Amino acid sequence: MIPDKLLLDAVYEWESNAPDQVYMIQPVGNGEVVEYTWAETLNQARRMAAYLRSLDLPENSNIAMVSKNCAHFIMAELAIWMAGHATVALYPTLNSETVEYILDHSESKLLFVGKLDDWDAMKQCVPDDLPKIAFPLAPPNDYPKWDDIVAQHEPIADSPSPAAHQLALICYTSGSTGRPKGVMHSHGSASAPGLGGVEELGVSKDDRILSYLPLAHVFERAVVEIGSFYAGNRIYFAETLDTFLQDLRRARPTLFISVPRLWLKFQLGVFQKFPEKRLELLLKLPIVGNVVRKKVLDGLGLADVRLAGSGSAPIPPELIDWYDRLGIAILEGYGMSEDFAYSHASKPHKRRAGYVGIPSEGVETRISDEGEIQIKSPGDMMGYFKAPDLTAECYTEDGFFRTGDRGEYGPDGLLRITGRVKELFKTSKGKYVAPVPIENLINADNHIELSCVSGSGRPACHAVVQLAEDLRARSGDPAFQAELTPKLEALLKKVNEQIEEYEKVQFISVVPEAWDISNDFLTPTLKIKRNVVEDAYAPFLDDWYGSGKKVIWH
Repeated sequence: MIPDKLLLDAVYEWESNAPDQVYMIQPVGNGEVVEYTWAETLNQARRMAAYLRSLDLPENSNIAMVSKNCAHFIMAELAIWMAGHATVALYPTLNSETVEYILDHSESKLLFVGKLDDWDAMKQCVPDDLPKIAFPLAPPNDYPKWDDIVAQHEPIADSPSPAAHQLALICYTSGSTGRPKGVMHSHGSASAPGLGGVEELGVSKDDRILSYLPLAHVFERAVVEIGSFYAGNRIYFAETLDTFLQDLRRARPTLFISVPRLWLKFQLGVFQKFPEKRLELLLKLPIVGNVVRKKVLDGLGLADVRLAGSGSAPIPPELIDWYDRLGIAILEGYGMSEDFAYSHASKPHKRRAGYVGIPSEGVETRISDEGEIQIKSPGDMMGYFKAPDLTAECYTEDGFFRTGDRGEYGPDGLLRITGRVKELFKTSKGKYVAPVPIENLINADNHIELSCVSGSGRPACHAVVQLAEDLRARSGDPAFQAELTPKLEALLKKVNEQIEEYEKVQFISVVPEAWDISNDFLTPTLKIKRNVVEDAYAPFLDDWYGSGKKVIWH
């Protein structure tokens, strides 16, 4: 189901038919923004494409970009494609060693350096002889500047559109285990999910979306960037974490996608202003409830949202139910880097908390005898870069991709993810346990931000938890511990009542450390690195299991 109109063809149509329509809004500091129309976007992309052509790089070279989300990320990607090359987008939070590995492994011929918080540390492993170009919002540097280059080159006059089978981009996985893999996508496999999502959800040029999840990931790439090529909707960019709420209020998005961790942070922020029990009471009142809903959503900048989505990791059903009561119906989806995030999606008329939706248009799916979800998608990758053996291992003989996720379909056709095939662990009693469903139950409690359930070779499972951000700073206070311990014991009892006997969690250990991208506990897409978490606390397990306590403060 590769569309006749590929992504660059769609862009040229907006350039021709709506040149003066504002396409991207970029904050540049001090509350100021720059607006880019379709004509200006394509003018700059065409000029950069002319420069790239002048370099006489080998045909279909790989060109890297490292930047937080910004208008020039999209302009540069368009320019690279127009010049006949492929993009390699690096997460802006990677450590220098991973940057070095990806630049070397991808054989990148040039690097665009953009909006970054820690370029000084990152650049230590970037080869000095690798040519670099600086975006307007890049940190101070002596590289050739984007604005200077586009001023010095006339725009290309032709409108090239590479063939559907040609390599468009390599997306390096976020690396929850081992070295990141280079997932190759063609112009066809990147176009189909963008168009498919727009058509399934009815996105139009009148919609607005805030881009803040990493564009280096296929989720944001498919929904925000390539989706906009087909729908023509307006993209707003976030400036900083500190200005995020102001950015949301400025954009007033009609489309908003996020990840479970951020949906939870929004909820906790609301609870700081409206105590949970009082808010629940107010929402039940006929007239007052509507006033309160509007006030809460206005405060978040989400009052105009008509389509809200969540992906990347499981979201607790209780959190979806809470947003339902606020008037925001979160559509949960399921996809992977390998299928360009085009696999399953909930619809406004077909959704249920705890389920990730039905197969998207053109997707074939099945559950193997081992319980693994296997799919064929129009967004299927070309393979892993320079790893044909690994690519072959990931497909069945009849061409279905082995997702590595376990799942089951309900009678209504909705898919529920029940865990990872490789995340199963066996207790000393010989029983296999899937940690993710148990973690989802724990994470539904608003005192908890993240949890990791383990217990390989132990007589019972345990859970290591990170408290919600507003509580973490108080975790060393004995009075606070005494106050929260009964609540966590009640949570443990509640969770254990909902799972099998062999899955029961013996204790919860509360750790003070923040699990973050910077200390390698989380991937750039905010998933826990299970092996890192388990290794960090392995030395304490004997004492924890021997303590006999239900709640342990580490």
